[in-house]
Amino acid sequence: MYVAVKGGERAIDNAHAWLAEERRGDTSIPELSIEQIREQMALAVNRVMAEGSLYDPDLAALAIKQARGDLIEAIFLIRAYRTTLPRFGGSEPISTEDMACDRRVSATFKDAPGGQVLGPTFDYTHRLLDFKLAADGDVDDAPKAEPNEVRTPHIMSFLDKEDLIQGEPSGQEIPDDLTRTPLELPASRALRLQSLTRGDEGFVLGMAYSTQRGYARNHAFVAELRIGAVAVEMEIPELGFAIEIGEITVTECETVNQFQGSKTQPPQFTRGYGLVFGMTERKAISMALVDRALRWKELGEDNLGAPAQDEEFVLYHCDNIQATGFLEHIKLPHYVDFQSELELIRKLRREAQSNISQEAAE
Repeated sequence: MYVAVKGGERAIDNAHAWLAEERRGDTSIPELSIEQIREQMALAVNRVMAEGSLYDPDLAALAIKQARGDLIEAIFLIRAYRTTLPRFGGSEPISTEDMACDRRVSATFKDAPGGQVLGPTFDYTHRLLDFKLAADGDVDDAPKAEPNEVRTPHIMSFLDKEDLIQGEPSGQEIPDDLTRTPLELPASRALRLQSLTRGDEGFVLGMAYSTQRGYARNHAFVAELRIGAVAVEMEIPELGFAIEIGEITVTECETVNQFQGSKTQPPQFTRGYGLVFGMTERKAISMALVDRALRWKELGEDNLGAPAQDEEFVLYHCDNIQATGFLEHIKLPHYVDFQSELELIRKLRREAQSNISQEAAE
Protein backbone atom coordinates (compact mmCIF):
# COMPACT_ATOMS: atom_id res chain seq x y z
CA MET A 1 0.00 0.00 0.00
CA TYR A 2 1.28 3.44 -0.89
CA VAL A 3 0.79 6.56 1.21
CA ALA A 4 1.06 10.22 0.28
CA VAL A 5 4.10 12.08 1.55
CA LYS A 6 3.61 15.76 2.28
CA GLY A 7 6.21 18.46 1.96
CA GLY A 8 8.17 16.77 -0.80
CA GLU A 9 7.58 19.22 -3.67
CA ARG A 10 10.41 21.52 -2.68
CA ALA A 11 12.79 18.59 -2.28
CA ILE A 12 11.79 17.26 -5.70
CA ASP A 13 12.35 20.65 -7.34
CA ASN A 14 15.78 20.85 -5.75
CA ALA A 15 16.57 17.32 -6.91
CA HIS A 16 15.66 18.29 -10.47
CA ALA A 17 17.88 21.36 -10.28
CA TRP A 18 20.76 19.27 -8.95
CA LEU A 19 20.20 16.70 -11.71
CA ALA A 20 20.43 19.42 -14.37
CA GLU A 21 23.66 20.69 -12.81
CA GLU A 22 25.16 17.20 -12.73
CA ARG A 23 24.08 16.62 -16.33
CA ARG A 24 25.93 19.71 -17.48
CA GLY A 25 29.08 18.89 -15.52
CA ASP A 26 32.04 21.25 -15.42
CA THR A 27 30.93 24.45 -17.17
CA SER A 28 34.51 25.22 -18.18
CA ILE A 29 34.32 22.27 -20.60
CA PRO A 30 32.34 22.79 -23.82
CA GLU A 31 28.89 21.25 -23.73
CA LEU A 32 28.16 18.18 -25.85
CA SER A 33 25.99 18.99 -28.83
CA ILE A 34 23.28 16.77 -30.28
CA GLU A 35 25.31 16.55 -33.50
CA GLN A 36 28.38 15.29 -31.62
CA ILE A 37 26.40 12.56 -29.87
CA ARG A 38 24.64 11.56 -33.10
CA GLU A 39 27.84 11.33 -35.13
CA GLN A 40 30.41 10.14 -32.57
CA MET A 41 28.25 7.89 -30.38
CA ALA A 42 26.31 6.36 -33.24
CA LEU A 43 26.10 2.85 -31.78
CA ALA A 44 24.53 4.17 -28.57
CA VAL A 45 22.11 6.22 -30.68
CA ASN A 46 21.26 3.10 -32.70
CA ARG A 47 20.46 1.11 -29.57
CA VAL A 48 18.17 3.81 -28.23
CA MET A 49 16.32 3.97 -31.55
CA ALA A 50 15.99 0.18 -31.73
CA GLU A 51 14.75 -0.42 -28.20
CA GLY A 52 12.74 2.79 -28.20
CA SER A 53 10.92 1.73 -31.41
CA LEU A 54 11.44 5.12 -33.03
CA TYR A 55 13.86 5.83 -35.87
CA ASP A 56 15.12 9.36 -35.32
CA PRO A 57 18.87 9.81 -34.65
CA ASP A 58 18.48 13.40 -33.46
CA LEU A 59 15.80 12.55 -30.90
CA ALA A 60 17.79 9.53 -29.72
CA ALA A 61 20.87 11.73 -29.28
CA LEU A 62 18.80 14.27 -27.33
CA ALA A 63 17.46 11.49 -25.09
CA ILE A 64 21.00 10.26 -24.39
CA LYS A 65 22.06 13.78 -23.46
CA GLN A 66 19.04 14.29 -21.22
CA ALA A 67 19.59 10.89 -19.56
CA ARG A 68 23.27 11.63 -18.84
CA GLY A 69 24.28 8.64 -20.96
CA ASP A 70 21.94 6.17 -19.23
CA LEU A 71 20.70 4.29 -22.29
CA ILE A 72 17.74 2.63 -20.56
CA GLU A 73 16.55 6.01 -19.31
CA ALA A 74 17.03 7.39 -22.83
CA ILE A 75 14.98 4.49 -24.26
CA PHE A 76 12.26 5.30 -21.71
CA LEU A 77 12.21 8.92 -22.88
CA ILE A 78 11.90 7.87 -26.52
CA ARG A 79 9.12 5.38 -25.76
CA ALA A 80 7.22 8.04 -23.82
CA TYR A 81 7.63 10.59 -26.61
CA ARG A 82 6.54 8.03 -29.19
CA THR A 83 3.15 7.68 -27.48
CA THR A 84 2.42 11.36 -28.17
CA LEU A 85 2.90 11.09 -31.94
CA PRO A 86 -0.10 10.77 -34.26
CA ARG A 87 -0.26 7.65 -36.40
CA PHE A 88 -1.22 8.44 -39.99
CA GLY A 89 -0.50 5.13 -41.70
CA GLY A 90 1.77 2.17 -42.15
CA SER A 91 4.67 1.62 -44.51
CA GLU A 92 5.19 -1.19 -46.96
CA PRO A 93 7.53 -4.05 -45.92
CA ILE A 94 11.11 -3.00 -46.56
CA SER A 95 13.08 -4.86 -49.24
CA THR A 96 16.42 -5.81 -47.71
CA GLU A 97 17.49 -7.41 -51.00
CA ASP A 98 17.78 -3.88 -52.36
CA MET A 99 19.89 -2.75 -49.41
CA ALA A 100 22.92 -0.55 -50.09
CA CYS A 101 25.22 -2.69 -47.93
CA ASP A 102 27.90 -1.07 -45.79
CA ARG A 103 28.63 -4.51 -44.34
CA ARG A 104 27.76 -7.97 -45.62
CA VAL A 105 29.37 -11.14 -44.35
CA SER A 106 28.55 -14.84 -44.42
CA ALA A 107 29.96 -17.64 -42.28
CA THR A 108 28.57 -20.32 -44.60
CA PHE A 109 29.44 -19.28 -48.18
CA LYS A 110 32.83 -17.78 -49.02
CA ASP A 111 32.01 -16.74 -52.59
CA ALA A 112 28.66 -15.10 -52.06
CA PRO A 113 27.14 -13.43 -55.14
CA GLY A 114 27.57 -9.70 -54.72
CA GLY A 115 30.68 -10.21 -52.61
CA GLN A 116 31.40 -9.87 -48.93
CA VAL A 117 32.04 -6.46 -47.41
CA LEU A 118 33.73 -6.21 -44.01
CA GLY A 119 32.60 -2.65 -43.47
CA PRO A 120 33.26 -0.67 -40.28
CA THR A 121 33.71 -3.46 -37.70
CA PHE A 122 35.54 -4.10 -34.45
CA ASP A 123 36.03 -7.77 -35.41
CA TYR A 124 39.65 -7.41 -36.49
CA THR A 125 40.82 -4.83 -33.98
CA HIS A 126 43.05 -5.92 -31.10
CA ARG A 127 40.84 -4.41 -28.40
CA LEU A 128 43.72 -2.29 -27.13
CA LEU A 129 43.08 1.19 -25.82
CA ASP A 130 44.13 3.78 -28.38
CA PHE A 131 45.60 6.61 -26.33
CA LYS A 132 46.04 8.71 -29.44
CA LEU A 133 42.30 9.35 -29.28
CA ALA A 134 42.82 11.13 -25.97
CA ALA A 135 45.25 13.52 -27.62
CA ASP A 136 43.36 14.27 -30.82
CA GLY A 137 40.49 12.84 -32.78
CA ASP A 138 41.92 13.33 -36.24
CA VAL A 139 41.68 10.29 -38.49
CA ASP A 140 42.84 9.62 -42.00
CA ASP A 141 40.22 9.22 -44.70
CA ALA A 142 39.31 5.59 -45.35
CA PRO A 143 39.98 4.22 -48.84
CA LYS A 144 37.10 4.78 -51.24
CA ALA A 145 35.60 2.23 -53.61
CA GLU A 146 33.17 2.45 -56.46
CA PRO A 147 29.56 1.85 -55.39
CA ASN A 148 28.49 -1.76 -55.83
CA GLU A 149 25.73 -1.72 -58.41
CA VAL A 150 25.30 -5.51 -58.26
CA ARG A 151 22.14 -6.66 -56.52
CA THR A 152 22.87 -8.63 -53.37
CA PRO A 153 20.31 -11.43 -53.04
CA HIS A 154 19.87 -13.17 -49.73
CA ILE A 155 22.32 -16.05 -49.40
CA MET A 156 19.59 -18.27 -47.94
CA SER A 157 17.76 -18.00 -51.27
CA PHE A 158 20.31 -20.41 -52.78
CA LEU A 159 19.31 -23.04 -50.24
CA ASP A 160 15.67 -22.28 -51.06
CA LYS A 161 16.28 -23.23 -54.69
CA GLU A 162 17.45 -26.71 -53.66
CA ASP A 163 14.64 -27.07 -51.14
CA LEU A 164 17.25 -27.58 -48.42
CA ILE A 165 15.80 -25.02 -46.03
CA GLN A 166 12.36 -24.73 -44.59
CA GLY A 167 10.25 -22.28 -46.55
CA GLU A 168 8.79 -19.22 -44.94
CA PRO A 169 5.06 -18.78 -45.56
CA SER A 170 4.13 -15.48 -47.18
CA GLY A 171 0.71 -13.95 -46.85
CA GLN A 172 -1.18 -10.71 -47.16
CA GLU A 173 -2.26 -10.65 -43.53
CA ILE A 174 -1.08 -7.62 -41.60
CA PRO A 175 0.53 -8.81 -38.34
CA ASP A 176 -0.53 -7.39 -35.01
CA ASP A 177 1.32 -4.29 -33.83
CA LEU A 178 2.92 -4.87 -30.43
CA THR A 179 2.90 -1.13 -29.71
CA ARG A 180 -0.90 -1.05 -30.07
CA THR A 181 -1.97 -4.57 -29.06
CA PRO A 182 -1.11 -6.12 -25.68
CA LEU A 183 1.07 -9.22 -25.89
CA GLU A 184 -0.92 -12.41 -25.46
CA LEU A 185 0.36 -15.97 -25.29
CA PRO A 186 0.82 -18.06 -27.30
CA ALA A 187 2.22 -15.29 -29.50
CA SER A 188 2.62 -15.42 -33.25
CA ARG A 189 6.14 -15.38 -34.65
CA ALA A 190 5.58 -11.83 -35.88
CA LEU A 191 4.80 -10.65 -32.34
CA ARG A 192 7.76 -12.58 -30.94
CA LEU A 193 10.09 -10.87 -33.41
CA GLN A 194 8.64 -7.46 -32.57
CA SER A 195 9.19 -8.12 -28.89
CA LEU A 196 12.76 -9.29 -29.42
CA THR A 197 13.76 -6.41 -31.69
CA ARG A 198 12.86 -3.86 -29.00
CA GLY A 199 13.98 -6.08 -26.14
CA ASP A 200 16.98 -5.35 -23.96
CA GLU A 201 20.19 -6.15 -25.81
CA GLY A 202 21.84 -7.63 -22.73
CA PHE A 203 18.90 -9.92 -21.97
CA VAL A 204 18.52 -11.12 -25.57
CA LEU A 205 22.30 -11.65 -25.76
CA GLY A 206 22.21 -13.73 -22.57
CA MET A 207 19.38 -15.89 -23.90
CA ALA A 208 21.22 -16.37 -27.20
CA TYR A 209 24.42 -17.31 -25.40
CA SER A 210 22.54 -19.91 -23.37
CA THR A 211 21.43 -21.64 -26.59
CA GLN A 212 25.04 -21.90 -27.73
CA ARG A 213 26.06 -23.47 -24.42
CA GLY A 214 23.64 -26.35 -24.91
CA TYR A 215 20.41 -24.98 -23.47
CA ALA A 216 17.97 -25.63 -26.35
CA ARG A 217 20.26 -27.67 -28.63
CA ASN A 218 20.66 -24.76 -31.02
CA HIS A 219 23.96 -24.82 -32.96
CA ALA A 220 23.72 -22.10 -35.58
CA PHE A 221 25.82 -20.49 -38.31
CA VAL A 222 25.40 -16.93 -39.50
CA ALA A 223 24.28 -17.50 -43.06
CA GLU A 224 24.25 -13.78 -43.69
CA LEU A 225 24.67 -10.56 -41.77
CA ARG A 226 24.04 -7.35 -43.66
CA ILE A 227 23.95 -3.70 -42.59
CA GLY A 228 22.92 -0.83 -44.80
CA ALA A 229 20.32 1.63 -45.95
CA VAL A 230 16.92 0.63 -47.26
CA ALA A 231 14.12 2.71 -48.68
CA VAL A 232 10.85 3.07 -46.78
CA GLU A 233 7.77 3.26 -48.96
CA MET A 234 4.20 4.09 -48.12
CA GLU A 235 1.13 3.62 -50.22
CA ILE A 236 -0.88 6.82 -50.66
CA PRO A 237 -4.60 6.04 -51.17
CA GLU A 238 -5.12 9.18 -53.25
CA LEU A 239 -2.34 8.17 -55.63
CA GLY A 240 -3.03 4.45 -55.76
CA PHE A 241 0.65 3.48 -55.53
CA ALA A 242 3.53 3.55 -53.07
CA ILE A 243 6.09 6.36 -52.88
CA GLU A 244 9.40 6.54 -51.05
CA ILE A 245 9.09 8.60 -47.88
CA GLY A 246 12.57 8.12 -46.46
CA GLU A 247 15.55 5.88 -45.86
CA ILE A 248 16.66 4.01 -42.76
CA THR A 249 19.69 1.97 -41.77
CA VAL A 250 18.97 -1.53 -40.50
CA THR A 251 20.87 -4.66 -39.51
CA GLU A 252 19.54 -7.99 -40.76
CA CYS A 253 20.75 -11.42 -39.72
CA GLU A 254 19.72 -14.87 -40.89
CA THR A 255 21.09 -17.90 -39.09
CA VAL A 256 20.95 -21.45 -40.38
CA ASN A 257 20.42 -24.48 -38.13
CA GLN A 258 20.52 -28.17 -38.89
CA PHE A 259 17.19 -29.91 -38.34
CA GLN A 260 16.97 -33.69 -38.14
CA GLY A 261 13.32 -33.72 -39.16
CA SER A 262 10.16 -34.75 -37.39
CA LYS A 263 6.95 -36.64 -38.07
CA THR A 264 5.72 -33.74 -40.19
CA GLN A 265 8.96 -32.20 -41.50
CA PRO A 266 11.78 -33.78 -43.59
CA PRO A 267 15.44 -33.29 -42.61
CA GLN A 268 16.43 -29.80 -43.70
CA PHE A 269 17.91 -26.55 -42.53
CA THR A 270 15.85 -24.05 -40.57
CA ARG A 271 16.47 -20.39 -39.99
CA GLY A 272 16.43 -17.79 -37.27
CA TYR A 273 15.78 -14.17 -38.13
CA GLY A 274 16.80 -10.83 -36.69
CA LEU A 275 16.14 -7.28 -37.92
CA VAL A 276 17.04 -4.20 -35.88
CA PHE A 277 17.26 -0.45 -36.46
CA GLY A 278 20.73 0.94 -37.07
CA MET A 279 24.09 -0.80 -36.90
CA THR A 280 23.34 -3.28 -34.12
CA GLU A 281 24.74 -6.61 -35.28
CA ARG A 282 25.21 -8.15 -31.82
CA LYS A 283 21.53 -7.62 -31.14
CA ALA A 284 20.47 -8.91 -34.58
CA ILE A 285 22.49 -12.13 -34.22
CA SER A 286 21.16 -12.67 -30.70
CA MET A 287 17.63 -12.06 -31.88
CA ALA A 288 18.00 -14.65 -34.65
CA LEU A 289 19.26 -17.30 -32.22
CA VAL A 290 16.45 -16.72 -29.74
CA ASP A 291 13.88 -16.65 -32.55
CA ARG A 292 15.04 -20.11 -33.64
CA ALA A 293 14.96 -21.47 -30.09
CA LEU A 294 11.37 -20.28 -29.65
CA ARG A 295 10.28 -22.18 -32.76
CA TRP A 296 10.70 -25.62 -31.17
CA LYS A 297 6.96 -26.30 -31.00
CA GLU A 298 6.13 -25.46 -34.63
CA LEU A 299 9.06 -27.61 -35.79
CA GLY A 300 8.00 -30.57 -33.66
CA GLU A 301 11.16 -30.54 -31.56
CA ASP A 302 11.47 -31.59 -27.92
CA ASN A 303 11.13 -29.00 -25.19
CA LEU A 304 14.36 -29.36 -23.23
CA GLY A 305 13.18 -26.95 -20.57
CA ALA A 306 15.72 -24.34 -21.67
CA PRO A 307 14.98 -20.72 -20.72
CA ALA A 308 15.28 -19.60 -24.36
CA GLN A 309 12.53 -22.07 -25.31
CA ASP A 310 10.11 -20.66 -22.74
CA GLU A 311 8.04 -18.13 -24.66
CA GLU A 312 6.48 -16.59 -21.55
CA PHE A 313 9.82 -16.25 -19.78
CA VAL A 314 11.57 -14.64 -22.76
CA LEU A 315 8.84 -12.30 -23.97
CA TYR A 316 7.69 -11.11 -20.55
CA HIS A 317 11.19 -10.37 -19.31
CA CYS A 318 13.06 -8.98 -22.33
CA ASP A 319 11.59 -5.46 -22.15
CA ASN A 320 13.95 -3.28 -20.12
CA ILE A 321 11.39 -0.50 -19.63
CA GLN A 322 8.85 -2.82 -18.03
CA ALA A 323 11.61 -4.43 -15.98
CA THR A 324 12.96 -1.05 -14.85
CA GLY A 325 9.52 0.23 -13.90
CA PHE A 326 8.73 -2.79 -11.77
CA LEU A 327 12.18 -2.84 -10.22
CA GLU A 328 12.23 0.84 -9.33
CA HIS A 329 8.75 0.92 -7.83
CA ILE A 330 10.17 -0.69 -4.69
CA LYS A 331 11.89 2.66 -4.03
CA LEU A 332 8.47 4.25 -3.49
CA PRO A 333 7.15 4.65 0.06
CA HIS A 334 5.81 1.33 1.38
CA TYR A 335 5.44 2.54 4.95
CA VAL A 336 2.13 0.83 5.71
CA ASP A 337 3.25 -2.48 4.20
CA PHE A 338 6.50 -2.45 6.10
CA GLN A 339 4.88 -1.47 9.39
CA SER A 340 2.47 -4.40 9.12
CA GLU A 341 5.35 -6.79 8.40
CA LEU A 342 7.36 -5.27 11.24
CA GLU A 343 4.48 -5.82 13.64
CA LEU A 344 4.10 -9.41 12.43
CA ILE A 345 7.80 -10.15 13.00
CA ARG A 346 7.59 -8.68 16.52
CA LYS A 347 4.52 -10.79 17.27
CA LEU A 348 6.18 -13.97 16.00
CA ARG A 349 9.31 -13.26 18.03
CA ARG A 350 7.23 -12.71 21.19
CA GLU A 351 5.43 -16.01 20.61
CA ALA A 352 8.69 -17.83 19.95
CA GLN A 353 10.27 -16.32 23.07
CA SER A 354 7.20 -17.30 25.09
CA ASN A 355 7.42 -20.90 23.88
CA ILE A 356 11.11 -21.06 24.77
CA SER A 357 10.37 -19.74 28.26
CA GLN A 358 7.61 -22.32 28.79
CA GLU A 359 9.86 -25.16 27.66
CA ALA A 360 12.58 -23.96 30.01
CA ALA A 361 10.14 -23.81 32.91
CA GLU A 362 8.99 -27.38 32.29
